[in-house]
Amino acid sequence: MMRVKKAIPILLLVAGFIGVAPAQNIQVNRDNKTITINTSDEAIATADIAAVAIGFQIYGADSQSTYADGGKLSHGIMDAMRKLGVKDENIESAGQGLEHNSNFDDKTPADERTKKQFMFHQSWIISVPPANSAEVIRVAIAAGANESGGIEWRFADRKSLQAKAAANALVKARAVAAEMADGLHVKLGALIYASNEMPRVAMFRRMGVMNTESASVAAASPQVPAAPLEIRPQTIREEATVYAVFAIE
Repeated sequence: MMRVKKAIPILLLVAGFIGVAPAQNIQVNRDNKTITINTSDEAIATADIAAVAIGFQIYGADSQSTYADGGKLSHGIMDAMRKLGVKDENIESAGQGLEHNSNFDDKTPADERTKKQFMFHQSWIISVPPANSAEVIRVAIAAGANESGGIEWRFADRKSLQAKAAANALVKARAVAAEMADGLHVKLGALIYASNEMPRVAMFRRMGVMNTESASVAAASPQVPAAPLEIRPQTIREEATVYAVFAIE
């Protein structure tokens, strides 16, 4: 599950509920009786974008042949994505590089060291509807992408979800203020000021199959897996905190 805490500019949003005075310094004194509420709420939606990490890592005896083999594999994977119907604007390069390989231990045979003097790696982020994520992984692995599978779940209209979270928080603030007013035996008046805080961003991920921290699927040979994986989209949560001041009568 992913939780994103965001600061939402809500002064204009509040206007949709009730008249709002411009931002100002609220003076608390005998002539200005108010109730101040600081509260949070959230809005929930199912992810509608799966950002799938695919990539590969290969070894070679020298830099030129390793790079050449990596280039062939790179083009093959991208061709497979396009045949699947993925548009170029939904493909982002995440990283690539050719490196001298020194990751050997004392037990590594000499012939294996010779064959793996260099390492080439490349990776991409493929953004597709959640229903297509499993097929992207399947086809990528079949094309030789032996480091694939991590998914970052996203929601396309994030601003609307943030606005909804802010609206929910404001409704909650009024409910709490009304309860306080009842307890004080006074009447709750209009909302006279509202703003947002800057909460800390926190992201929680529940990866159903693989995660982006360990997005690796071993593929000894580019054979097509028997069937796509069972993958379900995550829930996206946007949380907003509001600071609201209500008049009391």
